[in-house]
Amino acid sequence: MSSTKPPNENETPKERKPGLRSVQTTMLFRAVNPELFIKPNKPVMAFGLIAITLCVAYLGYLHATVENKKDLYEAIDSEGSRYMRRKTSKWD
Repeated sequence: MSSTKPPNENETPKERKPGLRSVQTTMLFRAVNPELFIKPNKPVMAFGLIAITLCVAYLGYLHATVENKKDLYEAIDSEGSRYMRRKTSKWD
C-alpha cells in the first residue's frame, strides 16, 4: 500500500501577517484607518518628529520674547530723546 497524503499536508502553512492586513475588511474601513494597514515609514516619522519639535520650540521662543517685551515701553523725556522704560505701577 502506498501512503498518499492529502495535498494540504504537503503545503507549508501561510505566514501570519501582523495587524489587520490578513483580515477581511471593507474598502471604507481601510480608507478611514490607513495606519492599520500601511507599514511604518521611519524617515517620514523622523521628519514629523523633528518638525513637531521645532514648532514647539518656536512657540516657546515666541512666548519667552513676548514676556520680556511686555513690561517695556518707549518713553520720550523732556529733551525729546527716546528711551525704553519699564512699566511701573502708580501704587508702588
